[in-house]
Formats: sequence, structure tokens, C-alpha cells
Amino acid sequence: MVVPALLFILVFSYIPMYGVLMAFQDYNIFTGFMASPWVGFKHFEMFFHAPEFWSVIRNTVVISLLKLFIGFPAPILLALMLNEVHNRVFKRTIQTISYLPHFISWVIVSGFVTSLLSTDNGSFNILLQQLNLIDEPINFLSIPEYFWTILVTTGVWKEIGFSSIVYLAAIAGVDPQLYEAGAMDGASRLRQMFSITLPSILPVIIIFLILNIGNLLNAGFEDILLLGANPVLRDVADVIDTYVYRVGIQNNRYSYATAVGLFKGVLSVALLAAANYAARRSGNSLW
Repeated sequence: MVVPALLFILVFSYIPMYGVLMAFQDYNIFTGFMASPWVGFKHFEMFFHAPEFWSVIRNTVVISLLKLFIGFPAPILLALMLNEVHNRVFKRTIQTISYLPHFISWVIVSGFVTSLLSTDNGSFNILLQQLNLIDEPINFLSIPEYFWTILVTTGVWKEIGFSSIVYLAAIAGVDPQLYEAGAMDGASRLRQMFSITLPSILPVIIIFLILNIGNLLNAGFEDILLLGANPVLRDVADVIDTYVYRVGIQNNRYSYATAVGLFKGVLSVALLAAANYAARRSGNSLW
């Protein structure tokens, strides 16, 4: 099993890294790597001086931070609440319902959200009108001010259940004698949650927080590409990944796209190393 695994990693992870050389070339698909001229940091400089640079970086950072601050603690809270449910049928029903959206593709989810927010018999607009909160239907997916809220809310709904599995597994490994001792000392269930459950699963939380910080610049691709397809939303929806796809891939600017992707990769590694260094002081780190 070891040899096939090593071959898989070599073929699909390390050999493709040779393509990073395109970032330093004016790559021509017909002449290949060897014949393409070297241009140094030309494409990096073009990206840094591009008119969209600051808006792309801002959108990437803001969306990533919103997903981190809202999406990261959400599955932890769900796991803690499910742990307090003693009715197995109800607990399994909630778990199944919360897990299902993870297995639905973003194409279907985006279609569902678009229909939900539609001005033409959209359920959300109908509800707001029945509550007399609005007079006319609102096209939420055409208003930039609402996009980040819709994007983050949809992402949390889709992944909260599946992401809570690892925390439920960590909670299941907590020694029951700790809860018995807490109950004998008069600790309420809420106190046990904060004094026993959370400290016990803190190493798992820290590890996943480090990984999330390392992926901080991965603000998303499919969700943003589908929900932010309206050109009106480009100023708030264009992140590094969608920018690479739109400017680099669709326009056949492969070297430029590679340079932008490499820039994001280097920053992600730096963020991961910084987060791991900070977590090392608590005794919980990746290395």
C-alpha cells in the first residue's frame, strides 16, 4: 500500500509543481517550457499593478475572515448542542438533516438559493411581503451589499453538519468520569460544557484552526463563481481564485494565472507557519 500511495503523491502532487515555472516565463502552449522565454517577475509585477489588485485582495481577505469567524465556530456549537441531546432518534434525525447539504453540489445549491431569493415567486420575498417588511420583491443577488451575507450564510448551511462530525468524535472520546466528577461537585450541564468538554477537545479545535488559517486565502471558487455570476457583483465577488479563472484561464494568460496562484500559495504557507508557531506555545501544533 505504501508504494502506490507514494506513486500517487508523486504523479499528482509533485510532478505538476514543475508547471510553476510558467509564472516566470511568457509561456507558449505550442513551444512548451523549454522554448518559452524567461521574463523573471514580470507577471507578478503586472498583478501588483493591476487595477483590480486591491479589490481582489480585499474581497479575498474579507470573505475568508467572515467564513473563518462565522463558519469555523458554527460546527463546534452544533456538536456541543447535539452532545446535550439524549433522545437518539431526534439526535440522529438532526445529524442526518445537517449532513445532507454537504453532499449536494454547489450547482444545485446555487440554483436553490437563486430560486429562494428570486423576485418571481421567490419564497424569501413572499415571506418578507407577508410580514409587511417590504412592499416590492428585492433582487438580493443583484445588490452588492447583500452578497457577502448570502455567500457566508449559504456556506455555513452547507457545511456545518459535516464539519461537526470530527468534533462529535472528539467529544465522544472525553472520559465520562470527568462529567461524573463535575456533577458530584454541583456543576450544571452548561458549566460542564465550558469546564470539561471544550478544554478536552481544544487540541482538535486548535489543529483545525491552524488549517483554516492556512487556507485563509482560499475564499472559495464554486460558490462565488455561481452565486456571484452577475457582473454587478464583481466588485464584491471577485477573489483570487475567480480572478485567476476569469483573467488567466479564460483569456489564455497561463503565465499570469500561474503567477497569481503562486503568490497566493506562498502567502498561504506563510500564514500556516505563523499560525502553527503561535499555536506551538499552547502545546498544540502541526509540527
